[in-house]
Amino acid sequence: MSERPGDNLNPSSGGASKDAQTILPTAPTLAALEVHLAPYAAHSAQSRGRRHPEPAPGARTEFQRDRDRIVHSTAFRRLEYKTQVFVNHEGDLFRTRLTHSLEVAQIARSVARNLRVNEDLVEAISLAHDLGHTPFGHAGQDALNECMREHGGFEHNLQSLAVVDDLEEHYGAFNGLNLCFETREGILKHCSRENARRLGALGERFLEGRQPSIEAQIANVADEIAYNNHDVDDGLRSGLLTVEQLAQVELWRTHYETAHRDYPQIEGRRLIHETVRRIINTLIVDLIDTTTQNLARHAPASLDAVRALPPLVAHSEPVAQQAAALKRFLFKNLYRHYRVMRMANKARRVVVGLFEAFTDDPRLLPPSYQSPDPTGQPRLIAHYIAGMTDRYAVKEYQRLFVIADN
Repeated sequence: MSERPGDNLNPSSGGASKDAQTILPTAPTLAALEVHLAPYAAHSAQSRGRRHPEPAPGARTEFQRDRDRIVHSTAFRRLEYKTQVFVNHEGDLFRTRLTHSLEVAQIARSVARNLRVNEDLVEAISLAHDLGHTPFGHAGQDALNECMREHGGFEHNLQSLAVVDDLEEHYGAFNGLNLCFETREGILKHCSRENARRLGALGERFLEGRQPSIEAQIANVADEIAYNNHDVDDGLRSGLLTVEQLAQVELWRTHYETAHRDYPQIEGRRLIHETVRRIINTLIVDLIDTTTQNLARHAPASLDAVRALPPLVAHSEPVAQQAAALKRFLFKNLYRHYRVMRMANKARRVVVGLFEAFTDDPRLLPPSYQSPDPTGQPRLIAHYIAGMTDRYAVKEYQRLFVIADN
């Protein structure tokens, strides 16, 4: 579907009666909200528009409206009970997809502010980037992708796009949230070439080797900063990782020793939190400094110029290597820990079991997920399973396979 140009996205003038205590913002006031942005930033008044034409928002920019729609969506609320590494019922203090998304947004906004790019767009992308994740984290995603192998596969980024484009049901005029092109582009972090060909203008950058906006690049790196560091914290909290193990990782060891030297009286959780805080700060400051240098070197004069350049949002080479070493450590010692693998195996059995049961007899599905066309049934099953929280998936599995003992 072709994208609507952004000719009519400027907010219309508004006002209030003389007796009103609060005067509604007028078009120049809304434009002033973005007057500080750099020329290479995404300006909402220059957006490539929405799939379905809508009147301009009266007291918000276009990207602010996107953010608000995401926060009020059903899929966003479900993130509270979708896992990161530890399944939801394993403890109340571990991260969920919801807390992760909030942490990504906080980091991304800090970076965006320093680079003079659009904080509202960065926040919208950050809050929406995991809306399509399955229950049980990557284990659930891998299992669903395997189930869908003969039906186009399953990519959680594409699923997030499907959520905001079609699956949410909040508005009378259209399915989905009808987000701006730039927000949808940022949500689509990865995409296979085969799927990109089906997406029209949204898939062009994957086929042409072009980049998304600076805002989308920031959200991408903020995602990695957030999950690497909160996985360290959760890994230590769970007992699956130890401080002694982490000492082999330079990024951790350097900041742990410095924190211990600066505050010799603290220990335990407080010392861990102080160390993680310092690591995150180091990564953010380095990201801002390196990206500022990249922007100065390439001097993009517009968002279109950004798209034609190599990725600009990046860490310096030494810090990038340290972050990569931490990521390799987590993969070996946390994500492949036998206790995590046991839970992943259970998750796979639940997802595969649900998919096979619904495929064998679609009448077990809620009516809205039963397709009159058998060729479209697998994708509806994938939508249904992907939308489940961890605990709902477990309950649904029990309803289908466990005979209650009364």
